Amino acid sequence: MDFKDYYAALGVPPTATQDEIKRAYRKLARKYHPDVSKEADAEARFKDVAEAHEALIDPERRAAYDDLARKKAKGESFEPPPGWNTGYEFRGRGAREASPHDAAEFSDFFESLFGRAGPGEGAPRPPHRSGPQRGEDHHAKVMIDLEDAYLGARRTISLRVPVADAEGRVTLHDRQLEVGIPKGVRAGQQLRLAAQGGAGFNGGPAGDLYLEMALRPHPAFRLDGVDVYTDLTLAPWEAALGASVTARTPEGAVQLTVPAGSVPGRKLRLKGKGLPAKVPGDLYVVLTVALPPASTPAAQAAYAELAKAFVDFDPRREREAPP
Repeated sequence: MDFKDYYAALGVPPTATQDEIKRAYRKLARKYHPDVSKEADAEARFKDVAEAHEALIDPERRAAYDDLARKKAKGESFEPPPGWNTGYEFRGRGAREASPHDAAEFSDFFESLFGRAGPGEGAPRPPHRSGPQRGEDHHAKVMIDLEDAYLGARRTISLRVPVADAEGRVTLHDRQLEVGIPKGVRAGQQLRLAAQGGAGFNGGPAGDLYLEMALRPHPAFRLDGVDVYTDLTLAPWEAALGASVTARTPEGAVQLTVPAGSVPGRKLRLKGKGLPAKVPGDLYVVLTVALPPASTPAAQAAYAELAKAFVDFDPRREREAPP
């Protein structure tokens, strides 16, 4: 997909205030509204204007978009980098709702950045009722390591908080929190930090902060639900004759018995050694075999003797799938 320039869609510079964005949107929405416009591309332009307004009128979305735009040259094929939006602290979000500005669903580009989030509402508003009012809940996505999900941990996390000034200009401020990560937490699970959200009004309590957990890709382990997979490389004689080898797990090294006659692709199951849960997952060790190089005369002679010992072996003959 192409990177969309939302500022160009509204005809405003990236330095525009929130009021300037509102005025530009209202002017263009009137011009291109499909019910009144005579322009040939009115419906498409109206959709672009509505989407740009939705992205930029919310200070939090705008700050995230601006941060990404600075790192991405416009006009190139675009896919959001994995985890690009982790660390941003947003005000409460819900499922996508109908908006009076909508002409249709927003583009794949918009939803790849912000998901099917509810309409932007601009800067935080004062309460409509008098008396103490509870602050808004905030949400953020944070990345953790697989080992933290296995063992639990305490970590200092850094959040980027978009803050709008009186004129609607948005800047990012760093916020650090000490967070306890419970053992067995899973990707997508939310941790609630009481009273760490938006400030209350008129002496009311603060809202809560909800942290959505995301797991960093691991160089050695792959997740499938609560099951974990890892590769274990064997020498040919270990696979053929069996061996006791050291295997790595997220909880530390274990001694593993490799049965004789093992073939590449065979899975050895360590029951209950997957991700901790009410019903723990399993850890699957997937066997691979590495061939030693024939880089010396002695190694070449050893391969020649191996060829003689297995003169009837045909590696291209179809064989049964590994157990």
